[in-house]
Amino acid sequence: MSESPRKSIHVLHAWSESQEVLTNTQMLSPRGARKRVKVKKKKRKQRQGEQRSVSDPQLRSGGGDHARKETKYKADEPIVRGIFQIEKKSHDVVLTATRVTWTPIEPETPTAEHDVKKQEEYVELQDVFAVKVKRRRSAGQQTGGTLLGITLFYCKKKGLKLKDHTIHLNNLSADHCEIWFKTLKEILNGFKNRPKSLKVFINPSSHKKEAYKIYLDEVAPLFKLADIQADVTVTERKGHALSILKDCILEDYDGVVCVGGDGSVAEVAHGLLLRAQMDAGRDTDSIFTPVQAALPLGIIPAGSTDVVACSVYGIRHVVTAAMHIIMGSRQSVDVCSFSSMGRLVRFGFSAMFGFGGRTLALAEKHRWMPPSQRREFALIKTLANLKPEDCELSFITSTRNEDQRDEQNSDREDICEDDSWQTRRGLYLNVSIMAIPCLCSMAPRGLAPNTRLNNGSMALIAVGNTSRSEFIKHLKRYSSTNNQFSFSFIETHTVKTVRLRPHSQGIWADDITEEHEESDSKTTPIISSEGMHPWNIDGDLLEIPSELLIRVHPHLLTLFGGDVEEAEEAPVKCSCI
Repeated sequence: MSESPRKSIHVLHAWSESQEVLTNTQMLSPRGARKRVKVKKKKRKQRQGEQRSVSDPQLRSGGGDHARKETKYKADEPIVRGIFQIEKKSHDVVLTATRVTWTPIEPETPTAEHDVKKQEEYVELQDVFAVKVKRRRSAGQQTGGTLLGITLFYCKKKGLKLKDHTIHLNNLSADHCEIWFKTLKEILNGFKNRPKSLKVFINPSSHKKEAYKIYLDEVAPLFKLADIQADVTVTERKGHALSILKDCILEDYDGVVCVGGDGSVAEVAHGLLLRAQMDAGRDTDSIFTPVQAALPLGIIPAGSTDVVACSVYGIRHVVTAAMHIIMGSRQSVDVCSFSSMGRLVRFGFSAMFGFGGRTLALAEKHRWMPPSQRREFALIKTLANLKPEDCELSFITSTRNEDQRDEQNSDREDICEDDSWQTRRGLYLNVSIMAIPCLCSMAPRGLAPNTRLNNGSMALIAVGNTSRSEFIKHLKRYSSTNNQFSFSFIETHTVKTVRLRPHSQGIWADDITEEHEESDSKTTPIISSEGMHPWNIDGDLLEIPSELLIRVHPHLLTLFGGDVEEAEEAPVKCSCI
């Protein structure tokens, strides 16, 4: 009854993809029966004209899949009814404005001992994403074929995972199938939140260089089933997607999709938001209030950690991500703006300074290594030469006021803002600022478990100077259920603005002298003459020459997906620590 995602590409050859092909199947009727078919059709149309018009849309969505146009029919009133074979058994099938219900037809027994309700099955139309005509074709036949019936494709949820399933409604009558097909298509077209045209960016170099294959094998067949037109660009260099988003006609699309890792997602998200500021005439060379992106962003995870995808889907599962996009489920998210010297550097979701930035900078210098080896090498070497950053950290807090929440909006948190700056000056091993939880397999509860996707605040996590062994204990706790912040050298704050001014001078040299290696890591800050400071912003290395101002902007971007509390992933521990 169900089809695996990888089989979808072969399934497409089994049924038609347009109404025109269905109409042509009427020519397959026996020649002697043509007149009879036309007479029956005429009578049926007359009867239907007295009651209702098949072409009248049953659903009209203004803001989501559940919004419906008011009609003279109740939600549970039958629109069409017919007999179909399902799994070789005859069923009475009823279509209403909200669901398709089927009940097996059984001969009555003298005692009539059977419970119809227990045998009744159904699928909600809000879960159906495609209807196709099913045919049998001979080898090599590309068009036409023997009509077998229609097939419904629907989305089924198990935990956080979404999968595509099918229900085959077999009936050899072309007229019967045409009525059902047209009515179902009309209803499905009423779900206006579902995209019909997408701009897709694929990073072929992402992680294990499997992004393009992932899209072709698992995503493209589902998009084709859902009648989604995909304009695909395989990126050739860093910044390629950004340059396209600056100039393309966004009105041609209902959304943008990124197939890649966190770096690719960050570039596309930045491109969408930067385009919105350009269209709105915002001056990005100043501290400005940004406007929302015009289109939602969908993420197909194909990277090494995929923290943004895990935060919005709760799981690294390609079909789940594709189904969220197809079904049009949307989630607004908070986004950070990163500014230096009064100019916008970029938009993003998270940033790390200190250990996180140094590790990425070292890994980028060894890109000739395989990705997993490069990351482990950089992590081990950075830990071996662990040194604190001398910096000034200032922030404005935002505190959650849970006691004053409205009972009718108990799923939302009120933010109380204190506009007074708090400043710290000292040695820090790592400073993290995150607007989303950053869930991943190595941190199922998130790198910042105290924040949410759209609560209007950021998590500030400042790891003070301590011994290497204590710092490693802190890192190991991310993959466990223990509180990774319950150390005396760590302070956390819920903030809306952060300003970090480094007093150390720039990047580590790749070759560290014996004198530096033997120095006391607890008291010796990182000093170099290069004057640039490495930041890890959404997995991308950015070198900032001076202080960085980070502000959170509530609901600035819309993602295809939902809000989850914890990643549904088996914890993965880093073998190198």
